[in-house]
Amino acid sequence: MNKAQLLELIQKNLGGETTKRATADALDAVLTAIAKGVKKDGNVQLIGFGTFKIAKRVARTGRNPKTGAAMKIKASKSVRFVASSALKGSL
Repeated sequence: MNKAQLLELIQKNLGGETTKRATADALDAVLTAIAKGVKKDGNVQLIGFGTFKIAKRVARTGRNPKTGAAMKIKASKSVRFVASSALKGSL
């Protein structure tokens, strides 16, 4: 499912009076709030859905797949999503 399909499904669930523009604005607001929450607090927990949290990756040595030469990979941060048991159970 891509963003356009998600917006269509949200609009259908909200009812016929909701415009595509209002639905897109609402989705963008939610995604922006999640991104800001993860950046500020380190995690965002949505009860019944799951948790978005920061995962730290340590510096490590990798290999260039083309040449096979060893290379250093810097430490970095990534966002991980852990599904709640309610979401897992609904699958």
